[in-house]
Amino acid sequence: MRREALTFFACPNCGHVLSLCAEGIREDSGHVIGGELACSGCGSRFPIRDGVPVLLPNSVEAVKTETASRFAEEWTRWSDLRDYYVQEFFAWIAPLTAADFAGKAVFEGGCGKGRHTAIAASCGAKAVVAIDLGDSAFVAFNHTRSLPNAHVAIGDLLQPPVQPIFDLAFSVGVLHHLPDPAAGFRSLASRVREGGRVAFWVYGQEGNEWITRFVDPIRLHVTSKLPAWFLRAICWPPSLLLWAVIKLFYRPRSNGKGPAFLPYGDYFASMYSYPFDEIHANVFDQLVTPVAYYLRGDEVRAWLAKGFTEAAVRSHRGYSWSGLATVKRSAAASAS
Repeated sequence: MRREALTFFACPNCGHVLSLCAEGIREDSGHVIGGELACSGCGSRFPIRDGVPVLLPNSVEAVKTETASRFAEEWTRWSDLRDYYVQEFFAWIAPLTAADFAGKAVFEGGCGKGRHTAIAASCGAKAVVAIDLGDSAFVAFNHTRSLPNAHVAIGDLLQPPVQPIFDLAFSVGVLHHLPDPAAGFRSLASRVREGGRVAFWVYGQEGNEWITRFVDPIRLHVTSKLPAWFLRAICWPPSLLLWAVIKLFYRPRSNGKGPAFLPYGDYFASMYSYPFDEIHANVFDQLVTPVAYYLRGDEVRAWLAKGFTEAAVRSHRGYSWSGLATVKRSAAASAS
């Protein structure tokens, strides 16, 4: 943790500012590696572990920590950052581009291994503050510790340990894994100042009916309860089959799109050049989590019905939803 991060952090219990306790501080290469943060309001104390502040509220729902730990187990094993993540990221949050991050204070709700944190920071953001509920935050910290404008903490998105001062907030692939995705979006938006923008990407119900009908019950009742090592092993056959199908039938056309007559044409075409381990990780992610919502378009649009301007929700490749909106003063005040 860099000391500059204190400008953005807040107590998850009462919202007051945090300060670095004088005793027990350990520093290395510009980072506070060990110590404690104290709240000026309620007096809560929060440890800094291996450079990452642990800013958890007094209580966190067990299902959220279980979900985070299931994903973190994969991120800590398979943690490298790859070039194609940049194109993937901007496809999810379009029409935002790299220029929209330049000079901005950015909040990321749910950072995983830090791939999007690193991208946003590399786009010239003034600061990127990223939180995750799981130990993957330590992986994210290691990936971004050389970036002076990137700050990572362990925190709960439904009680975010940051101040409502950000120019831009985004969450990619996280809200649909929360017990209440709509509440997660409101919490994300509550950290954005008036006139700032909020962006997200979530699973869609439209286009994924076969998953909700056939795969989801298996995930919910079987695979999400399996030991991660065993689930990883049994994911090999379907991953190999999917990889072969993509290579055989989903070569992208010159415009980057896939065959329109096949299901998931554009989506699978976008994965054509992915190595097998990326396909395997995607299959594992679909089956590992105890919570996954596939959201209807009208549900997602309802999130932006009040308190926002320039609100837009678009279908992303026919199987998911991307949203972008500007926060009004009333929304920022009422959600904070």
